[in-house]
Amino acid sequence: MAKKKTASATNPGKRTQHFAFTAPEAMSVQLVGDFTHWQQDPINLQKDPDGVWRIVVELKPGTYHYRFLVDGQWRDDPECALYVPNPYGSRDAVREVK
Repeated sequence: MAKKKTASATNPGKRTQHFAFTAPEAMSVQLVGDFTHWQQDPINLQKDPDGVWRIVVELKPGTYHYRFLVDGQWRDDPECALYVPNPYGSRDAVREVK
């Protein structure tokens, strides 16, 4: 059986980050943020049978701002406790990667 590689073995200096968004009726959920150049390179989440969309992303240590796009509509991350205002009159979630 092959040994599963860790984040540090595959991408030195990066940390594995889990993102999830519950939207059982959604057709698509994307993760967008400063690490994806916002809508330039969105990351498509995968839907589980329980209606939760999930993705694992590897990020270097730092502070990142992000949001979800659910069927093309901006959505906050309900699991995030830290937000900052953005220039569009809404707010961005903040993820600290240690």
